[in-house]
Amino acid sequence: MTDLPDQMYAAFIDRCGPPDVIRYGTLPVPRPGPTDVLVRVEAVSVNHVDTFVRSGAYETARPFPFVVNRDLAGAVAACGPGVVGFAVGDRVWCNSLGHAGRQGAAAQYAVVPSDRLYPLPAQADPVAMVAVAHPAASAYLALHTHGRLDAGETVLIAGAAGHVGRAAMALARGARIIATASAADLETCRALGADVALDYRDPDLAARLHDAAPDGVDLHLDTSGHHDLDLATGLLAPRGRIVLMAGLGARPVLPVGALYTRDAQIVGFAISSATTVELAAAAARIDQLVSEGSLTPSAVEHLPLSAAADAHARLESGAAKGLRLILHPPD
Repeated sequence: MTDLPDQMYAAFIDRCGPPDVIRYGTLPVPRPGPTDVLVRVEAVSVNHVDTFVRSGAYETARPFPFVVNRDLAGAVAACGPGVVGFAVGDRVWCNSLGHAGRQGAAAQYAVVPSDRLYPLPAQADPVAMVAVAHPAASAYLALHTHGRLDAGETVLIAGAAGHVGRAAMALARGARIIATASAADLETCRALGADVALDYRDPDLAARLHDAAPDGVDLHLDTSGHHDLDLATGLLAPRGRIVLMAGLGARPVLPVGALYTRDAQIVGFAISSATTVELAAAAARIDQLVSEGSLTPSAVEHLPLSAAADAHARLESGAAKGLRLILHPPD
């Protein structure tokens, strides 16, 4: 590791707050521990969870100065002596930094515990991988780990045209998919695998959903954070499941009767709480779908790492709707 520089450029914070607390400057290049890998970062995605951690809305350990953001793609620069399975030069990705005391990804170099690092599939574009990493892992864990979706079941994906919704449709293959989205996105949802696609603004949406799933919905996944639990519980099949994975400030009314009379469940899920075993299972499936070309990002906008504060502000304000913002450290 003697060939590594002493300093690197990074986007970091010294305290929690609005986007303008993010500073761009130099920090010491971190050194990997015995089972860590040092990654030379090529691309970093910007996710809503990154803004929650930066602002303090999502409580977690943040050692200041704290490098922001969680997902990266890059190449192995050095390995701790206890690392197996990785070597200098390997192309890799990670989607669980910047949480629980782990420094983030928005820097020229990042230390990644080896059990949180995954090989980049041959020929895969690192930008495409980091763009789909967070939404796809979130969708996989929501559908399969927490939602226990089986082939042949019916899943309702609300907000299906969003980043997580698009990934969920790719990852729910084998199930019958009902998607809700804006009218302009319905054809896209059908092209991505939805068996039924409905306008969420339709005043007759509830009736149309009941017609589309006369035997009920086995899994209800609302990726938009607008939780209409009265509608959701009324649609459930016996022993159906609702997975909550968005809507940090939502306070919906809970219709208890519809839940217990159906033997139904509501499960909360945050990817930051996922175990390394769960994340690795999601990563294996994501690698497979990316290799097949069946999991691709929506529109991507490339930004320099120095624009991290602006990227956070745009994401929070809704100005980046439909885009995946990708930060690139300097060479």
